[in-house]
Amino acid sequence: MQMEKKDIRALSKDQLRDFFVENGDKAFRGNQVYEWLWSKGAHSFEDMTNVAKATRSMLENNFVINHIKVDTMQRSSDGTVKNAVRLHDGLVVESVLIPTETRTTACVSSQVGCSLDCNFCATARLKRMRNLEPGEIYDQVLAIDKESRLYYNHPLSNIVFMGMGEPLMNYNNVIKAIDMITSEEGLGMSPKRIMVSTSGIPKMIKKMADDDVKFKLAVSLHSAIDETRARIMPFSKNFPLKDLREALEYWYRKTKSKISYEYVVWKGINDDKASVDALVKFCKYVPCKVNLIEYNPIDDGEFQQASEESIMAYIKALENIGVVVKVRRSRGKDIDAACGQLANKEAEV
Repeated sequence: MQMEKKDIRALSKDQLRDFFVENGDKAFRGNQVYEWLWSKGAHSFEDMTNVAKATRSMLENNFVINHIKVDTMQRSSDGTVKNAVRLHDGLVVESVLIPTETRTTACVSSQVGCSLDCNFCATARLKRMRNLEPGEIYDQVLAIDKESRLYYNHPLSNIVFMGMGEPLMNYNNVIKAIDMITSEEGLGMSPKRIMVSTSGIPKMIKKMADDDVKFKLAVSLHSAIDETRARIMPFSKNFPLKDLREALEYWYRKTKSKISYEYVVWKGINDDKASVDALVKFCKYVPCKVNLIEYNPIDDGEFQQASEESIMAYIKALENIGVVVKVRRSRGKDIDAACGQLANKEAEV
C-alpha cells in the first residue's frame, strides 16, 4: 500500500534543510526550496527552475504541494472580485478582493464551512468540513495579491479574516499563516494591516493577548444584550457578554490595541432604543470603534436590513460618547460577493 505523501509546506525551513542533508545534499538546498514554496508561490516542483532535475524528482517522490486553485473568479461592476477556491481534496471556499480608491483588501476564509450557528450568516448553513491548512490560507492571500496587481496596479494592502469559518477555532493554522504572510520570506506584510474577526470566544481572545500578536482584532457583536445576541448567534449562550467584556479588557491591557466591533442593525431585532443604549454602554469598557454594516439578506426570513433612521440613531448615540463609527455599504451585490456574511462590506483595517 502506497503511503500518502506529506504536504511539503508543513515542513519548517530547518526541517527542509535537515531533509536534504539526510538525503546526501547540501543544507542550502532547503533554503532554495523554501523560497520557491513561499515567496515565489510554486505550485509544482517543476516550477523550481534553479533546482536540479534529479532533486525535483526526489521531492516529487516524497512530497506534494497542496496548493489551491481559483476555480471561478467573478468581477463586480464596483470592482469587487470573488474567488471560488478549490482545495486539493475538492472542497471549495471563497475569498474576496475589495478595492477602494486607496487600498485593496483581501477577505479570506479559515475553515471549510463553519462550526458556529449565526442565524444571519450564509456560511453557518454549511457544515464545517475541516480547518484550512496554513498554506491554503496563505494561497488565498497570494492569489488576491496577484489580482490586485493585475487589476489595480498595486500590491494587496490589507487582509481581513472575515470569510468562511471562525478563525479562532482554527487558531494554530491561522497564526502560522499570518506568521508567513508577515515574514520577509513570505509576503512581508505588516501585521498592523491584518485584522482577525471573531464571533467572540473569550478564552481565545485572551490567548491571542498572551501570545502578543501584532495584528488587529474585530468582534462580531451585533447586540450588547445577551438575550438578543443569543437570538442572532445561538452559540453565544456559552459565551455571555460579561465574559466577552472581561476578555476584551484583558486584550486591551496587554496589547493597547483598539477593538473594532462589527455590528449589523436588523429591523425588529436590534433597532430599538434599548439596543442602542446597551451598545453605548458596552463601548465604554474598552477603547473601540464601530462598523455598522449594511446587511445582505440571505433569504426572506426574519433578518432584514433596518431603516436609515435606526442606523442614524446608533451613529448619533455613539458619536455623542466619542466613538468613531462608520457605515459599511454592501459591495459586489451583482456577484453576491459574500464569503462570510460580513465580507460584503468595504473592509477597513
